Amino acid sequence: MRELTKIRDVVAKRVPGAPHEVLLVLDATTGQNAIKQAEMFTKAIGVTGLVLAKLDGTARGGVVFAIRDQLKIPVKFVGLGETPEDIETFEPTRFVEALFERDAIRA
Repeated sequence: MRELTKIRDVVAKRVPGAPHEVLLVLDATTGQNAIKQAEMFTKAIGVTGLVLAKLDGTARGGVVFAIRDQLKIPVKFVGLGETPEDIETFEPTRFVEALFERDAIRA
């Protein structure tokens, strides 16, 4: 974390107003451990948004609710595949609908 903080500080000295955005990429399969990760990174470098990766598989991504509730960090993007083209802007309504669709299939 110290090295990451140093990088942020160096960039801030060289680029006015930097960092403009600090995105933390979390693996959607991590579960509750993602909350601790988000908390640690936020304390160290001030995370402003999340990218939730690996949401295309069995991961449900329910940890999004806990992170948003506890840390007030918005999800900005989701990874729905393995290529950069598979990254999409996070749409909360679509996300919730997909959660209920998965539950309907499993019921």
